[in-house]
Amino acid sequence: MSADDPALVDRFLDMLSAEAGVSPNTLAAYRNDLAKAREALHGNLSGAKREALARLGAQWADLAASTVARRSSALRRFYGFLVDDGIRQDDPSSALPQPKLQRPLPKVLSVAEVEAMFEGVSARAASGEALAQRNLALLELLYGSGLRASEVISLPRGAVRDGQPFLILRGKGAKERLVPVSGRAEAAVREWIANVPKASLWLFPSGKTHLSRMRLYQLVRAMAADAGIARDRISPHVLRHAFATHLLSGGADLRVLQSLLGHADIATTQIYTHVDAARLVQLVNERHPLADRSR
Repeated sequence: MSADDPALVDRFLDMLSAEAGVSPNTLAAYRNDLAKAREALHGNLSGAKREALARLGAQWADLAASTVARRSSALRRFYGFLVDDGIRQDDPSSALPQPKLQRPLPKVLSVAEVEAMFEGVSARAASGEALAQRNLALLELLYGSGLRASEVISLPRGAVRDGQPFLILRGKGAKERLVPVSGRAEAAVREWIANVPKASLWLFPSGKTHLSRMRLYQLVRAMAADAGIARDRISPHVLRHAFATHLLSGGADLRVLQSLLGHADIATTQIYTHVDAARLVQLVNERHPLADRSR
């Protein structure tokens, strides 16, 4: 049994926060995963041997593969920290279970479906309906800039400025990235912001704070339903997927797309290549040196 485990976990999480800029939600998830692992290791987390870690696979057999992968990842980082700080001489984490994960393909909307959503909202916004103007601004930022739900609802009132075609966002892991703002989005925000009290801290206020993620989800579903799109096919994140897949179809570079989406790993961005297989085949047929060579 190791009585030092809680203090070491605290030190580990402090390091992740200070040096890696890990978000509070991720830190809480790490703390929970390490607590579950310590329980499975009978209270001996920091001093666990390879043999004990190897037995975790059997103990976690009933858990989802994604949960096992997440816990193993938390433990690997923890033991790496212990070695780096000289608390352990060996790193036993190679014995941890490593389930194979199949990343689900993102839901995709067609360009025509997105245009149908814009047509419905734009018609009402043009009539001067304030909430329709808000919805149009939300839609332009979700689809036109690929923002995450949490990013768009928490935008400060002055985030989008006239003549400044970009936003500087602090996304996952407190990492900053530059995000383009289209002329259409800028115009939509300009129309909406006339309805936002000047004392408001938020671009999309609600009560004493900003719109909630749940409310944003409801608004996006309502816009989709008005355009004849099934409600179970749509969410704010599906619009982010549409932003990525449609840019890729238009010829965007994968590395540029990675930067726009704020993905730490290019492998996360590569999931979008599945939607454009036809364009890739055409590219090979047209551009490959042997394309014109007859058989």
